[in-house]
Parts: sequence; structure tokens; C-alpha cells
Amino acid sequence: MRRWGVILLTLIAVVAVGCGDDDGGGGGASGGGDGGGGKDYKMTLIAGVKGDEFYITMNCGAQEKAKELGVTVDFQGPDKFDAALQTPIVDAVAAKSPDAILIAPTDTKALFAPITAAAANSKIVLVDTTLEDPSMAVSQIASDNVQGGVTAGETLLDLIGGKGKVMVVNVKPGISTTDQRGQGFEQAVKGKPGVEYLGQEYDDDDPAKAADIVTATLAKHPDLKGIFAANLFSAEGSASGLRQAGKLGDVKIVGFDAGPKQVKDLEDGLVQALIAQKPADIGSQGVEQAYNALEGKKTTPEIGTDFEVITKDNLDEMKDVLYKPSC
Repeated sequence: MRRWGVILLTLIAVVAVGCGDDDGGGGGASGGGDGGGGKDYKMTLIAGVKGDEFYITMNCGAQEKAKELGVTVDFQGPDKFDAALQTPIVDAVAAKSPDAILIAPTDTKALFAPITAAAANSKIVLVDTTLEDPSMAVSQIASDNVQGGVTAGETLLDLIGGKGKVMVVNVKPGISTTDQRGQGFEQAVKGKPGVEYLGQEYDDDDPAKAADIVTATLAKHPDLKGIFAANLFSAEGSASGLRQAGKLGDVKIVGFDAGPKQVKDLEDGLVQALIAQKPADIGSQGVEQAYNALEGKKTTPEIGTDFEVITKDNLDEMKDVLYKPSC
């Protein structure tokens, strides 16, 4: 009997030590960092285009906030802004059931079904772009793209002296952000005395195609005065098209976004102004909203981030808002 009593006491001691370890937070997977509340949440950020400096900068902001909160963020995305390329990535990520998915949908309709399916096991935060029906998301975070388009239009009118032919080089219909930028630009220029609005052309996020659009437009309208390029690749291609046509300086470009190539074009006088978003802020707030949802805290359904107008004259003051090629 004494032997059984000793064994029983030993077992009780072992159980007590095991419980003490759990309370002390010494377990591997549960150690989430200073702000993580002991939870090592796994999140995935799915970009619209993985190699785009806008999304790279967004990831930098997301990683900084993740470190602060003690969570991890995986970064993925297609090589082109294409729903057919992004959908299998969403499906593969959803199959792993991360705690949260931050995603920039590449189409307002086509991504609805895969993101809705992913929401069954993961918190969803929409960043930069959105869906026609975003009801599965705990938060949406983006720039005020309509106002950004209005500002681009007003800036371009100033650059061309308030009169002349203007156009938009956009990505493709069905992308919430760039659709809104085009809408805002039209509001600013359409019907203005002395201004002829030539409409929008679409480049499928391909700089070479954007360059071809510009050269073809100049062949029909050699007196073209201004171009609004609705995203990074559109601005890069538009500048190349003007270079090929020998129209540098004669046709003014306002770009949307501030990647390294665009900034170089601004410094060289190929682009006259850039409308810069704040992608790092979008990424940071996206992680914070996902974390709050996982913790059962209040989330904000819609968050708008602002932007800056960058010109050659104020470039030195705007270094902090330029996009990064790497973190």
C-alpha cells in the first residue's frame, strides 16, 4: 500500500508541474509576443500583384504591425493583376485555414465566391480593392479613390493651363479602385470649357500596352495635352509612349502611385505629378483590424486612408510616402 501511495503522490506532482507550465506561458505555439496576448495568430496577405511596389510597401506596413502585435503574416500574390491567377492562390491559402486573410481582390465579382468560401474558417479584411458584396469582410481599408481621381483631374488641368485634350490610361473595368479613380477624374474635367475629354483606354496592367495606347492616341490626336495614368504600370507605360513619340514635356502626365520608376520619371520631367497613396498604412491597419476581430474586439467596417500630391518641387518633403522595392 505504501508503494501505491508513493506512486500516487508522484503522479500528482507531475500533473501539478504540467499545469504550472501552461499558466506560465512557456509552451512553443502559444508564445505570441509582447502584444499578442499569448496567441500566435497566422495571417496571410494576398496582394493584387506581388511584384508591385505598392503592394510590397503594403506588406512592409503589415509586417511592422505584425511584429508589434506578435502575429505572423505570410505574403503572397499573382504575377499579374488577374482574377484567373489570384483565385487559385486564394483557394490554396484558404485550404490552410489561416486565422485571417488580408486580400486585395483583383475583380469585384470574380473573387466573391472564393473569398466567401475562405471566410468560413478565416477572418477576412479587404485591403486596397473591394467587392460588389463585401459582407463577409470584418473591415475594408482603402484610399478615397474617387477623391484621388478628382485631385488628379484638377492637377492635370492646372498643368495644361485649363484647356486642351485629355485622356485616362486605366487598368481594366471591374477593379474597384481604378474604376473610382477614372470616375473622379471625369468629374473633374468633363464639361469644363475648353477641355476635350477623350475617355479611357485600358492596358491590362501592362506597361508595354500602355505605351502603345499613348502612341496610337497621339497618331489620332497629335494635339493631346494631358494624360491621367490610373496606376503604377499605366504611368510607367505612358511615359515610355511619350518618349517613343518624341512628346516629352509637350504632353503632361499625372500618375497615381509613387513607385521608384515613377519617381525617377518625375525627377527626369517625364511625369509632372504623382498622386501617392499610403499603402504601408493600409497594410498596418489591415493587420490591426484582423487582430481585433480575432480577439473579439470592435472592428471598423470601412477605413479611408489619405494621399499626397507629389511634384518635382516638393519631392524632398515627400520621401516618407514613396513606395519601396523591398522592406
